Amino acid sequence: MIPVNEPLFLGNEKKYLCECIDSGWISSDGPYVKKFESEFAKFIGMNYGVSASNGTASLEMALYALGVKENDEIIMPSFTIISCAIAAIRLGVKPVLTDIEPENWNMDVSQIEKKITSKTKVIMPVHIYGHPVDMDPIIKIAEKYNLRILEDAAEVHGAEYKNKKCGSLGDVSSFSFYANKIISCGEGGMVLCKNEKAAELARSYRNLCFKPEKRFWHTELGYNFRMSNLQAAVGLAQFEKIDEYIKIKRELGEYYISKLKDIQELKLQTEKEWAKTVYWMYAVELDSKLGIPADIVMKKLKTAGVDTRPFFIGLHCQPVLREFGLFENESYPVTENASKYGFYLPSGLALKKEQIDYVCDSLKKIIYQLKRGEI
Repeated sequence: MIPVNEPLFLGNEKKYLCECIDSGWISSDGPYVKKFESEFAKFIGMNYGVSASNGTASLEMALYALGVKENDEIIMPSFTIISCAIAAIRLGVKPVLTDIEPENWNMDVSQIEKKITSKTKVIMPVHIYGHPVDMDPIIKIAEKYNLRILEDAAEVHGAEYKNKKCGSLGDVSSFSFYANKIISCGEGGMVLCKNEKAAELARSYRNLCFKPEKRFWHTELGYNFRMSNLQAAVGLAQFEKIDEYIKIKRELGEYYISKLKDIQELKLQTEKEWAKTVYWMYAVELDSKLGIPADIVMKKLKTAGVDTRPFFIGLHCQPVLREFGLFENESYPVTENASKYGFYLPSGLALKKEQIDYVCDSLKKIIYQLKRGEI
């Protein structure tokens, strides 16, 4: 089976882990935590880094750092992981949705302004599958209405929008270092902030809202969202190879395009002229006119030894969110179409070109046979 993801460990991961163990610094106070935070923030172009136990936690920390209050509203795309909605709901903030644009499955920025109310405080663009959101219109809207921007940059380590790193364009940003991300700690995340006050709030929230002047005295509820020194050691070792990893990802994505470009029934990932994508996962979408949903093709690929993953299911379709009374009678047709017909192919850093050859040949054969009714 060719897996969807297989990480690479080419650097100092073992060395740094052994140093943690030998020194006894395995907790969240270790030196690798601080170094990983500062080095990653500098690379992205933000002033402060606050590490987290995972990407979902970092979203919640980032939203808290913006000073949101209960019954505030945040605008986000429906086409994203449920973590984005969880972060809002746990803080009493109402998620308000937009659809996506069909070319790169990113937030349709033309829909944002009509979703703004007197309660709107934050816009959350989610950079999808390695490609940046068109940020300039969002920045203009935020300035016009005095709103804050939280970038979900979980899938775009090193991607660029008009020569600026994704994650440096908003007030705060959130990253994930899950096992399938370009930089991985197994689990892990980070909040990046422009100003010190936001960073202090994020640090407090991840550490149970301890008061520095009086320990074990709490005036607010926080959580234990701390990253351990062990996680940070792996993250830092991975980060030292980030330029190499981005190069690999871009080469793999471009090779997929060269192999699949002649399949008329597939929409492929593209790169806008103002973007540098990192092809976090190589995503495709079947032409709806073919009448064959993604799950059928994915099952056939699995039989052929190729693992895949489906696209996100829209937040407006999630039963658990409907139970909160959210998104009643809302429909986002581009999201719904992408969820039905989209999936992504093996995209790990350890993937070989001969494996891509097999994946693409198998996909072409399956589509051809399905069109002719042979399988």
